[in-house]
Amino acid sequence: MARTTFLLLCSFAVLRHTASAGPAAETPILPPVIAWKLKDPSLTVAKNDPWVTPFETGDFNVTPRYPEMTAWLKRLVAAAPELHMVSLGKSHERRDVWMIIASKERAFTPEALRKSGKPTLFAQAGIHPGEIDGKDAGMMLLRDMTVRGNKKGLLDRANLLFVPIVGVDGHERFSRFARVNQRGPAEQGWRTNARNRNLNRDYAKLDTPELGAVVDAIVRFDPELYYDIHVTDGADYQYDITWDHNGKDAHSPASAAWIDASLNPRLTADLRAKGHIPGPLVFAVDGRDMKKGNRVISFSPRYSHGWGDLRHTPTLLVENHSLKPYDQRVFGTYVMLESTLEALGEHGAALRKAITQDRARRPDPVVLTWKDQDGEPPRKTFLGIESEIHHSKVSDGRFVRFSGRPVTLEIPFVHRSQPGVTVARPKAYWVPAAWPDVIERLKRHGITVEEIEKPRTLTLEVSRLVEPKLATSPFEGRVRLSTGEKRERLEMTYAPGSVRVATDQPLGDLAVTLLEPLSDDSLLQWGFFHEILQRTEYMEAYVVEPMAEAMLAEDPELAAAFRARLAADPAFARDPAARRRFFYEKTPFFDARWHLYPVGRE
Repeated sequence: MARTTFLLLCSFAVLRHTASAGPAAETPILPPVIAWKLKDPSLTVAKNDPWVTPFETGDFNVTPRYPEMTAWLKRLVAAAPELHMVSLGKSHERRDVWMIIASKERAFTPEALRKSGKPTLFAQAGIHPGEIDGKDAGMMLLRDMTVRGNKKGLLDRANLLFVPIVGVDGHERFSRFARVNQRGPAEQGWRTNARNRNLNRDYAKLDTPELGAVVDAIVRFDPELYYDIHVTDGADYQYDITWDHNGKDAHSPASAAWIDASLNPRLTADLRAKGHIPGPLVFAVDGRDMKKGNRVISFSPRYSHGWGDLRHTPTLLVENHSLKPYDQRVFGTYVMLESTLEALGEHGAALRKAITQDRARRPDPVVLTWKDQDGEPPRKTFLGIESEIHHSKVSDGRFVRFSGRPVTLEIPFVHRSQPGVTVARPKAYWVPAAWPDVIERLKRHGITVEEIEKPRTLTLEVSRLVEPKLATSPFEGRVRLSTGEKRERLEMTYAPGSVRVATDQPLGDLAVTLLEPLSDDSLLQWGFFHEILQRTEYMEAYVVEPMAEAMLAEDPELAAAFRARLAADPAFARDPAARRRFFYEKTPFFDARWHLYPVGRE
């Protein structure tokens, strides 16, 4: 029996996709591709060069496995005194999440980097490991800034922190059967980690070791600019590299203004000069027809750039276009990283000033959710690909076919940047010691908390949940909660180990977003407080029945309310337990903490 169990476990560990309906099921039929040729051959080296990368030896359609990449980077770091390689932490499967620090002064600690006076770019790839373009671009750039020497000047005025793979376990679920809608590389990793978690949905809740390691590094190193490099899903269009950030209407308006004025024009010009077509992030209003418009979204903090916006770390979501060839996407990423370091060197002081302004803001109210702007959306030029809607004989549904022929459209750009749910900014929040996982998450985000050593009794505003509903299926390993709220003022006693979270701090906006019940990415909605949904004590029928009769005789208003409920609610009228509960809930024996959110507002 033991041997059989062992063999089953081994078989599971090396599971491969073997089922197939035949060759047709293994051959994605993608839209026609627009031909592209590298405009600057100096970006690559010959295959016999001692510092050639696996991407280059593989005819620009190969990305190395994790061990091969690790070995190559360790060899490079050993030869380049400007580089240092550190592990930010380990994944579920015990792989290191590597980061390379590139500094001309060999400033390899957060303190030393700050002392250098230079701005720092933190760039990560492979948070979705199938979308791995940034890894290969970054490997070439690190080489060129050091041992090759043709880009050494980039480190004269800026530093680089580079994470080649965030999702290291998903990366090693390596196969040609991964992203069916993507052109290259020949083999690639899987979107989620070893426990099927999507790391780019984890920035608020911090459940995964890989994302937690990255957040710890950003909190410690505090870079001036943060890039999260992806590859798209969805429609076809001409742009091969797109990016965006939460704009001037969101939480970091000064930083957004710097990106729009000093960074975006530089990136656009440099990419065009190298033969690329840069453009805006594409989130089609109607996935089948780009003519219906593109949506520009202020993202919530479950995503990298929404989180960066709330913590006032300027952040770009970079999305290369999945239907463009792999070499085109990798070289576009290289040019973008190079151009960004140059822009930081020239305009880093202005960016630091903008960050300081954003971190000094204390908006009141604080925006928790966003909705589309009112009125007619502006129309802008969009470089699309001609498409037609077809009817499927297979599914009996409608789908889009792209012809590969470029077309220029004028389409509406719908901005989801108008405040939806807002909340008055409290002076502070109080989080009970009984919720240590919540306190730990706040600290890990870098939010300052004040821990008490003796009990404190305070009169605070608290929320009681109204019609809370659990999702019918899990999402990212948690069962989410939706709810309304009713606010009350109550006397609350907080035990030693509880924390006070002031909102008058640089990360105060992030604290509000994590602790307010109606925030889409509150820790409540992510399932950290499910215990408050459960009732434990109850009242036996033989006790409540005579008490109810006495209560009705004693209180005419209660009797009238009971009769009205019977008349208005047939389901209630037919349910003896519900009728008894009507009275139980009006006694002091009923659990006063049921549905009471235990985080108080000062």
